[in-house]
Amino acid sequence: MSTAKSVYRSLDEEVNSACEDRALVAYSPQDKPWDVHRGQTDDVAAIYAQAREFERYAARMGECAGILRFAWVDDRKTGESRLRLREAQFCRVRNCPNCQWRRTLMWAARFYQALPGLVEQYPKARWLFLTLTARNCDVGDLGGELTNMNAAWQRLKERREFAGPVLGWIRTTEVTRGSDGSAHPHFHVLLMVRPSYFRGQSYVSQARWVELWQQAGRLGYSPVVDVRTVKPRAIKPGQAPAAAEANGLHGVVAEVLKYAVKPCDMTADSAWFLELTRQIHRRRFIASGGALKAVLRPDQESDEDLALTDNEAEDEDDGHRLAFAWKNEKRQYRRKPQADKFG
Repeated sequence: MSTAKSVYRSLDEEVNSACEDRALVAYSPQDKPWDVHRGQTDDVAAIYAQAREFERYAARMGECAGILRFAWVDDRKTGESRLRLREAQFCRVRNCPNCQWRRTLMWAARFYQALPGLVEQYPKARWLFLTLTARNCDVGDLGGELTNMNAAWQRLKERREFAGPVLGWIRTTEVTRGSDGSAHPHFHVLLMVRPSYFRGQSYVSQARWVELWQQAGRLGYSPVVDVRTVKPRAIKPGQAPAAAEANGLHGVVAEVLKYAVKPCDMTADSAWFLELTRQIHRRRFIASGGALKAVLRPDQESDEDLALTDNEAEDEDDGHRLAFAWKNEKRQYRRKPQADKFG
């Protein structure tokens, strides 16, 4: 056991008022995001509490990750001890900022865990980041617009320019709020393509992607479409190809798997947000296909999945758990020794 770990352990075994009031960030500054996202959850829950039809969401979000239990784990690279989350219970309300955050981390971890196998199976595959948009619509028409976009996506997949070179894909839906109160739905897509995509007649230019999306969506205007090649980082001596791919994909994966609705858009206009909640009810905002179909496993989402979101989740610990409770009035997680668990 490291010196830092033993010092903190001795402190935590003294259940006293000083220990009770110690903030999570005092133990682990890198866990500040817990305070930020849980505070956003309170803000969104307050909006849901205003509408009787969504009171159950507000109640569930009020209990989301009320207690976090961490373990001391030695970092494999530095040897230093750090806190790592082991247990929490999540509300899993679709628009809970806390759960959205954990979900994106979980999906990213699953992608990176699958990447070495994908590189081994498709060593010459390349990656594209594609963004497909539609014109802003009234938030009350969002549901119909999403139906049209999903139908357009099905037609796009059948085009030879897509079906031929694309080995696998991950597609997420994001809705942002326009400055005029409109809704802007768009797709973020990660494409794994054959190396031949970049040669001769197989290449699809940005202008051609615009034409394809316009035709698939049966649109009377030229939509905004962005397509970018994801370039792997140079392989360092002794580095596996998958590591270089992961470094090159890092920013793109974060963009593809980010929030479906930004918390700042949720709280900017409560009426807009409540109507958006109605419009997206029971709609899936993530899909995948081909070689990437089973990578994210969006239907598998337990409390443990959302708690253990990184590749070091298997690190051994002694079973001792340090508990931190959410304090609404302080908008912080604070120590709660009474809820600790001992290995």
